[in-house]
Amino acid sequence: MARWLKISLKILASFFILIVLVWLGAAYYINHNNKAILGTILNQLNANVNGKISVENMETTLLKGFPGVSVSLKKVQLRDSLWVKHKHDLLNADDIDVSLNIFSLIGGSIKINKIGINNASIYIYTDTSGYSNTSMFKSKKDAKPTDTKSSNAFEIKRVDFNNVNLIVDNQKRFKLFQFLVDDLKGKIDYPDSGWNGNLKLNTTIKSFAFNTRKGSFLKDKTLTGTLIAHYNNKSKIVTIDQEKLNIGEDEFFIGAKIDLAKNDSAFSIDIRADKILYKNIALLLSPNISSKLLKFAIDEPIAVTGHIIDDGSKTGKDPLINVRMIVKDNTVTIPSGQLTKCNFTGTFTNKDTLNKAIGDENSAIKFYALTGDYYNAPLKVDTFLISNLNRPVAAGFVTSQFPLEKLNSSLGGETFSFKKGTADVRLYCKADIDNFRFTKPVLTGNVVIKDADITYLPRNMKLVNSSLVLNFNQKDLNITGSRFQLGKSILNMNCSIENFLNFYYTAPEKILVNLNLSSPQIYLSEFMPFLGARKSVKRKPSTKNSIKEVSDQLSAVLEAAKVQIQLNVNKAIYNRFVANNLNASISMLGDGIYFNKINVSHAGGNLNLTGNVKQSGAINKFTINSIISKVNVKDFFYAFENFGQTSITNQNIKGYLSAKVNAVGSITDKGNIVSRSMYGQVIFNLNNAALIGFEPLVKVQKLAFANRDFSNIAIDKLDGTFTLSGDKIIISPMQFNTSVLNFNMKGVYGLGLGTDIAMDIPLRNPKKDENITDKAAKAQARMKGIVLHLKAVDDGSGGIKVRWNKDHD
Repeated sequence: MARWLKISLKILASFFILIVLVWLGAAYYINHNNKAILGTILNQLNANVNGKISVENMETTLLKGFPGVSVSLKKVQLRDSLWVKHKHDLLNADDIDVSLNIFSLIGGSIKINKIGINNASIYIYTDTSGYSNTSMFKSKKDAKPTDTKSSNAFEIKRVDFNNVNLIVDNQKRFKLFQFLVDDLKGKIDYPDSGWNGNLKLNTTIKSFAFNTRKGSFLKDKTLTGTLIAHYNNKSKIVTIDQEKLNIGEDEFFIGAKIDLAKNDSAFSIDIRADKILYKNIALLLSPNISSKLLKFAIDEPIAVTGHIIDDGSKTGKDPLINVRMIVKDNTVTIPSGQLTKCNFTGTFTNKDTLNKAIGDENSAIKFYALTGDYYNAPLKVDTFLISNLNRPVAAGFVTSQFPLEKLNSSLGGETFSFKKGTADVRLYCKADIDNFRFTKPVLTGNVVIKDADITYLPRNMKLVNSSLVLNFNQKDLNITGSRFQLGKSILNMNCSIENFLNFYYTAPEKILVNLNLSSPQIYLSEFMPFLGARKSVKRKPSTKNSIKEVSDQLSAVLEAAKVQIQLNVNKAIYNRFVANNLNASISMLGDGIYFNKINVSHAGGNLNLTGNVKQSGAINKFTINSIISKVNVKDFFYAFENFGQTSITNQNIKGYLSAKVNAVGSITDKGNIVSRSMYGQVIFNLNNAALIGFEPLVKVQKLAFANRDFSNIAIDKLDGTFTLSGDKIIISPMQFNTSVLNFNMKGVYGLGLGTDIAMDIPLRNPKKDENITDKAAKAQARMKGIVLHLKAVDDGSGGIKVRWNKDHD
C-alpha cells in the first residue's frame, strides 16, 4: 500500500474517531445535563413569546440524529396568554424529535438540524374579535432585540410530521381548515432572501371551508404529492410552485401564494386539471355548490382551471373564485334534456361586476361557442349567461336548423309525429331558473317551419305540407304567414297570443289564442277530432325524461288554452252539407266549443247560427239556435240528412223554408247526430212548397179521395211549430191549405212508435173556393160540407194506419 494512502486513511480514521468521540461526549453532556439544557431552551423560548411553552421531559436518542445529537421532547404544549378563555392549545404533541447541530453545542448555542412532530395537534385559532393564539410569537414590548446569531439558532433544516392534526379555525371570518397529516417530510434551505422548502406530504383534508356557513371544499379527500415553497423575508410572501398533486385519484397542478404581511394572511390558489370527470370536480366543492352542480352531468373527462383569491380583509366575505372549463365532443345532461356532440368553453365567477361585492348575487356562469345536438336537433349558442345565482336568470341567443324528423326520438311517440319538414330557430332567450328549470321565459325572435308533415297524436290530426312562422316578442307570440293542410282542407292562419310565456308553465288555461283562419275550401269532417273531449290538464310529477315533460306540457297547453277563432271560408263541405261564404266566430274553451256567430249561404238562402258543443267523450251534448232564411227546403233536408227522421225527407218535400230553431241534442265525436236525441222547438214558414209522396196523406187518398192527386200536393204557404222531444215530434195545430185538400192537423209523430196525429179533413174541393177573394168568407167556406175526422197511428209493425177519430174536437 502506498505511503500517502496509509497516511490518508489514518487521518480519516482519526477524524472519524474524533467525530464519534465528540458525538459521544455531546450525548453524554446532554444526557447528564438535559434538565439544564431543556431549561435553557424553554427559558429562551418563553422569554420571546406571549404565553407558555412546556415540555414534560427530554431524552437523548443517540442513533436518530447521527452525526448530530437527537433529543426527544415528551408532552410538548404551546399555549398563548389567553388559553384559559378559548382552551385551544397552539401545539399539543406526544413526542417531538429534535436533531441538534453538535458543533453549535460546542460553541455554546443550539442549532436545530431536524424536527419531527409525532402524534400531535396544531390548532391555530382566531376568535370573533380577531385575536389569534399565534400572537404568542409576537415580541414582548420589553424584550431586548436578539442578535443574528441568536435568530439563526432555531433555523430548522428538515421537518418530519407523523399523525399530526393541523387545524386553522378563524371564527371571525367563518373559515375552518383541517388536515390530518399522515406523513410530511421536507427539507428547508435558508438563503439570505428567506427560505426554500421541499415538502413531500400525504394528508387527508377534513375541512377546507372558506365559509363554514356554506360547507367545506375537498371534504374527506386525500392530498398527496410534493410542495415546493419559497419565503421572502422582505415581502413576507410564501410562494408554492404549481406542481403535480393528487386529490383522491385525480391529478391536479396546484400552486399558491400566501401574503403573511397582512394580519389575516391573504392568499391565492391556482389549480389546473387537464383531464378529470365533471362529477369528481363537483364533489370537491362545498355542498351548497356541489348540490347544484350535480344536477348536471358530463360523460367524458374535461379540462379545468381555477383561481381562488382571498385578499385577507376582515369583512368575512367569500374569496374570489374564477373557474374555466373546456368541453369537447362530449355528452352533457341538464335538467331539461341532454346535449350530445357538445362543445363549449365555460366560465364561473363570483364577482361578475367589479364594483359589486363577491357573492351569489354577483356570480355568473357563462358558456361561449356552445354547439351540440339537443335531442337530435343541432343547437348553436354564441354566448349563454346565467347570472345572479341567488335568483338565477339565464339569457342567450340560440340558433338551430334541422329536419323535423329528428324530433321523433324525443317529442314523437305520444304527442307529435314528424315525417318531413325543416325548422329554423333564431331566438334570444331570457328566463328565471327555479330549481334548475326555466320559468317566466322571455323570448325574442322567430321559429320558421317549412313543408312539414305533422301528426298531433292525441286527436289523430294529420297536417301535411304545412308551414308556419312563430314570432316571439318577449312574452307575446304571433304566428304569421302560416299554411296548414288537413286532408284536402287548406287553411291560411294568422294568430296572436298575449302573455303566452307568462301562462305557459303556470296557468295554461289562462292563455287566450286569437286565431284568424281563411280558406278557399274546407271539409268540415276533417275537423271532427275537435269534437272529442279535451284532455284535462294535470300537473305531472317530475321525471328524468325532461324532453317528454316538454312534450307533455306543450300538449297540455294546446288542450287547455282558450282559443278564439275568426273563420272565413269560401266553401265549406260536410258530408251532404255545402256552404258558401262561411263567416264564423268560434271559441274553444276548456269544456267545449262555442259557436258565437256563424253566417253562411246555403241552399239558395242564409243560415245564422249560435250554440255550443259540450265535450264529454264519444257522445257530446250540443245546443243550437238558428235562423234559417229562404233556403231551398229540398236541399236543406238533404244537407242535414232529414234531421234524423225518415217520414218527411228531401224526396217528398220542396219549397222555400224560413225557420227559427232552438234545440239541444247529442252528437258523436265523429260528427253524427245521435238519432232521436233532439229536444227543442222549430217554428217554420214554408212558401211555394209541395209535399211529394207524403205517406200519411197518400193513405188518406186511398180512403176517400181517389180522384185527387195526393202524390204531389202544392202548398202556397204553411206556418207551423214542431216541438222536438227525443223520439217524438209534437205537431202544434196547423192549417194546411193545399192544391188537393184543406185540412187541420195536430198530434205526435213518433220516429219509432208513438205516432198519434189527428186530422180534420173537409171533403170540399179547395178548387171551388179559388174565386172567393174575401179572406173571412174563404176561411168560413174552408170547413163547409162533410168533414172527416181521422187519426194516424202506429200499425204495430213499424208502419202507420189511418182510422176514424171518434174522440175528435
